[in-house]
Amino acid sequence: MREACDLVVVGAGPGGLAAACRAAEAGLDVLVLDAQPEPGGQVWRGEARKGTNRLARRWLSRFSASGARFRPGARVVAAPEPGVLLVEEGSSSFAVRYGRAVLATGARERFLPFPGWTLPGVLGVSGLQVLVKDGLPMRGKRVVLAGTGPLLLAAAATIHAHGGEVLYIAEQASAASHWSFALQLWRHPAKLLQGALMSATLISVPTSTDAWVIAAEGEDRVESVRLSVRGREEQLQCDYLGAAYGLVPNLEVARLLGCETSAGAVVVNERLETRVPKVHAVGELLGIGGVDQALVTGELAGLVAAEQPIPIEMERTWHRVRAFAARLALHDAPRAELRRLATPDTLLCRCEDVPMSALEGCQNLREARLYARLGMGACQGRTCGTAAQTLFGWSGEDVRPPCLPARIGSLRLPSEVSSTHTRES
Repeated sequence: MREACDLVVVGAGPGGLAAACRAAEAGLDVLVLDAQPEPGGQVWRGEARKGTNRLARRWLSRFSASGARFRPGARVVAAPEPGVLLVEEGSSSFAVRYGRAVLATGARERFLPFPGWTLPGVLGVSGLQVLVKDGLPMRGKRVVLAGTGPLLLAAAATIHAHGGEVLYIAEQASAASHWSFALQLWRHPAKLLQGALMSATLISVPTSTDAWVIAAEGEDRVESVRLSVRGREEQLQCDYLGAAYGLVPNLEVARLLGCETSAGAVVVNERLETRVPKVHAVGELLGIGGVDQALVTGELAGLVAAEQPIPIEMERTWHRVRAFAARLALHDAPRAELRRLATPDTLLCRCEDVPMSALEGCQNLREARLYARLGMGACQGRTCGTAAQTLFGWSGEDVRPPCLPARIGSLRLPSEVSSTHTRES
């Protein structure tokens, strides 16, 4: 199977939807690929059915009317030549030949290992929130949340709304860093209002800065969590622990295409063009900035791809949200104590059961992969590789195809695409 389009958008979260809408409305043939069964990404997960989020509802309706084509359950696994992607979709696969590409692959949570982090009932902060939204029973369940940034409040508000008891919110950032960030929110009134409304619903929940998980304990699942809270240790009995330290961009497809990255983000110019011709990057790929950043950068990239003029106000908004992302990065940076929590027998790679002790003597991710099988499992290092970069200061590896586990047949370039490339050459 094969597809051809003027613009391929990889990712159907807010950034991808905005790019697709702008480009399709300008007359381009747009194809949107996403691994999920519905558009909306993780942040608007399920909104295509529920319609409870007004902003999501507006963009999803606009996307439906834009004329852009959507391929759900589609995962990019390889890029055999410029302008071609190989995509796996369920039990089938196909190739996409495109004129331009917008990468809107979003972000994932950053996990840092601590004793007990692999116990059932220990999840990511956002991961727990997603499960609750999808129907995980919460009524009467005791939950501790630990990590950093706005996700803690958002997850706590969701759990509270579904009948869960949030026992504690542990923010790892220092008090000085946390309040410095909070005092800058006057520049972003919508975010300030959103944070204030969520905080009001959680006014009875104990919260502390300079706080983090020391260990999760239990027999068959998590039963309690030990916290460091401003220099003293506290222990809480709980049913669930949500623990993760902010978000990191999903750079695999960008690196697969050869895009340059720096400081954990894709390098782009003012037109959101990467160093690879005709490839743009938007949203969290530029540094974690939330829905506002995703939407404005998606719109900008869609207009650039369609060779449309850029409104001055849109450029101003982009500069404003970029400043917010920079402040958020400083706030969410993991503190040094988090790098010292894991013991020698604490697993770092859950897929391959690789303990911290197995990495002794390894100097980089490549050696850890070769000698200890770090990142050789199903997730291909998306969890342990990111953790190792934070723990040891290692740089990320170049991505080689397939960038996700794939069938052999999915990596075969269709003859129609190959012959087209030969004629064009």
